[in-house]
Amino acid sequence: MMIQDNHSIISEFILVGLSDSQELQNFLFVVFLCIYIITVSGNVYIILAYRFSPVLHNPMYFYLANFSFLDISYITGTVPKMLSNFLSEQKTISVYGCAIQMYCVWLFGGTECYILAAMAYDRYNAICQPLLYTAIMNNVICSQLIIVSWIIGAVNSLIHTVLTFSLTFCSNKINHFFCDVPPVLELSCTNTWVNELVIFLISGCVIIGSFILIMISYFKIISTILKVHSRFGRRKTFSTCTSHLIVVTMFYGSGIFMYFRPKSSYGMEQDRLVSIMYTVIAPMLNPFVYSLRNGEMKLAMKRILHQLIKS
Repeated sequence: MMIQDNHSIISEFILVGLSDSQELQNFLFVVFLCIYIITVSGNVYIILAYRFSPVLHNPMYFYLANFSFLDISYITGTVPKMLSNFLSEQKTISVYGCAIQMYCVWLFGGTECYILAAMAYDRYNAICQPLLYTAIMNNVICSQLIIVSWIIGAVNSLIHTVLTFSLTFCSNKINHFFCDVPPVLELSCTNTWVNELVIFLISGCVIIGSFILIMISYFKIISTILKVHSRFGRRKTFSTCTSHLIVVTMFYGSGIFMYFRPKSSYGMEQDRLVSIMYTVIAPMLNPFVYSLRNGEMKLAMKRILHQLIKS
């Protein structure tokens, strides 16, 4: 750090990470490297299955392929830097690198919120308005929903990153494994009430707003399913939504816990564990949740493997 006018000018931050023990860090390196490889491989596989299987060329799998791309981007925003820090004595990240990482994580996270909402809207139309489904969920509408999701994520991320890095910092030791807003706010010398208010208001619109849209869609879906007289028909109809509900529960449960609490409860050990859930574990589990419970996806993957073996 450099000194200017009795204030510390921070040029880099130190990421505390998950452990101080070098032996444990070596073990964690192997674990998270395996998780990263599995996550990227599983999500790439879903993207390839959608790309090369004409039977999957419908809105549900279009959103799933985009969601898989986001999962790859999301975990890439945090894990590679964490892996390098496991093997490094100086676990530093430049101020600009920290800002870029924060922007990317919030960009991909915010975009995922509304793509999950778009996926719920797609299931609502498929189940509640099957005769109009093709007309409603056409290529233009699907593309527009993806674009809007990215715009919301980009604006939300830009606001938080700019406000956070306009603060003055008294310390450069981040009690986390990546540059997230709450642990960085802990380092500020100035009052952060504006930043905290923005997290509640802006992030509330992104996280809670998209969650409400998902719940409205599923309320109508469940109401429609309950009107189906056949027990087999109800089970078959609801099975198309269970994978999405599992992903929504994992993602929103951990996200709401992390960002909708007072500043006094930030920086605790469980925060890092919760962050691992939505930035690392959820992207790894999503391909398994969607593919193992989906007959069409499994069939498409078998066809791709068969073609690869033949070639």
